[in-house]
Amino acid sequence: MSTANSGGARLRRSAFTRFLDSVEWLGNLLPHPVTLFAVLCMVVVVASGIAGALDVSVADPRPTNEGESIAVNSLLNADGLRLLLTELVNNFTSFAPLGTVLVAMLGVGVAEHSGLLSASMRALVLGRSPHIVTYALVFAGIMSNMAAELGYVVLIPLAAMIFHSLGRHPLAGLAAAFCGVSGGYSANLLIGTVDPLLSGITQEAAHLIDPSYTVGAEANWFFMIVSTFAVTLIGGLVTERIVEPKLGTFDATYAEDDIDSQRMTGLSSDEKRALKGTGLATLAIVAVLAIMVVPESGILRDPETGAVSGSPFLNGIVAIVAVSLGLLGFVYGRLAGSMHGDRDVVDAMAKSMSSLGLYIVLVFFAAQFVALFNWSNFGTVIAVAGADLLQTLGLKGPALFALFILLCAFVNLSLGSASAQWAVTAPVFVPMLMLMGYAPEVIQAAYRIGDSVTNLITPMMSYFGLIMAVAARYRKDLGIGTLVALMLPYTLFMLVGWSLLFFAWVFLFGLPVGPGSATHYSL
Repeated sequence: MSTANSGGARLRRSAFTRFLDSVEWLGNLLPHPVTLFAVLCMVVVVASGIAGALDVSVADPRPTNEGESIAVNSLLNADGLRLLLTELVNNFTSFAPLGTVLVAMLGVGVAEHSGLLSASMRALVLGRSPHIVTYALVFAGIMSNMAAELGYVVLIPLAAMIFHSLGRHPLAGLAAAFCGVSGGYSANLLIGTVDPLLSGITQEAAHLIDPSYTVGAEANWFFMIVSTFAVTLIGGLVTERIVEPKLGTFDATYAEDDIDSQRMTGLSSDEKRALKGTGLATLAIVAVLAIMVVPESGILRDPETGAVSGSPFLNGIVAIVAVSLGLLGFVYGRLAGSMHGDRDVVDAMAKSMSSLGLYIVLVFFAAQFVALFNWSNFGTVIAVAGADLLQTLGLKGPALFALFILLCAFVNLSLGSASAQWAVTAPVFVPMLMLMGYAPEVIQAAYRIGDSVTNLITPMMSYFGLIMAVAARYRKDLGIGTLVALMLPYTLFMLVGWSLLFFAWVFLFGLPVGPGSATHYSL
């Protein structure tokens, strides 16, 4: 019996692997990602012209714009050309991930080229169980969302290096961390910056039905805590059972020339001594930050409210990390003998910047596409039309929420921002589901599942270009199809597993999704 079951499992895995191979093959028929974004720009312009001529529009769901409509804006005209020409540079320079990545990489470059990252990784992972490393990376990715975009900029490239240092496929490490950082975006053990943002939008939408209803930042806390462990488990299992076996043995022939230099050996006595000194420097930096953050009068707290949420500390976390890594990298370099003065620091920063050439080119075209897509209103129109479709189907209970989660996941493919998507769709979904007997807190929890799982496979996600650039270091011919096929198993299994957790939590056990959060609502 066990043999038959094992054979069936192998058959299923083989069929799923063939499916992923087909996705990769079809995806890689697409041109280079840079070319693809350039083509998509032209497609958006032409499609907006056609939609504009046909007067494609939807009713505006926002209460402040009652009776008005949202139409697709045509860019296939003189106004569209003028807008592109005058905003082309600004689209590029104001693209949110660009500045974050460049600033963070200055500090990361010093830490990397001094040898600090290499030595730290060896100290942390060599001799550890491979299973522990896999699950730890997914978990660290989820928790990194407390530090804004730090997970994308630091953890994901670091995870690839860690796997490579352990003789495992680096793209599997990249995928595991990416799963945690982006797929597990809404999960966390702590209340993060996204919680008050979403709850504020939910509360405003709930006021359409009940003007006195309040939704706190902690509205989904219980469910998000449990989701953290669920996403960690799913991400770890998918990495080890599907992604890593499919990738096979890493072949450095198709990687950048300096990749093999990342393979790690034991720590030398000089490296151990340098790490101890760097550890003391780390404690000093933490102590200084604590003095500025922990006291209620701390200068890095919000100057108006005194809170940590929305404070200069959290808003400036990328700059803090960049400066800290630069200082620690220099301390380590001096103690280990790999750095002697400011020239070495500047050279390290310059080398770090030079490695971002492909990313910068990709961002230029991606930024134009995102801007054109936003100007056209296509994302908003798709979101509202999808919400209207869900409302007309008349489903109830788990079936309704299953379709709701699927719709949110689909809309997220074209409208990548969690807050932007929810700001448009919440005024439709929240009142509709409240009238069907469900509390806004539960509706928001379901939305967060759909909004998270497809982050891994959509080029509309702001940091998709960075992930492509990092992955290309280990496979020069990597295309969008390869990356999408790599991450698709995470999306599918997380969509199913996370949704089942939600159904069990809400409908089977009737547990609250957060402190004081109701499951049902009645007028």
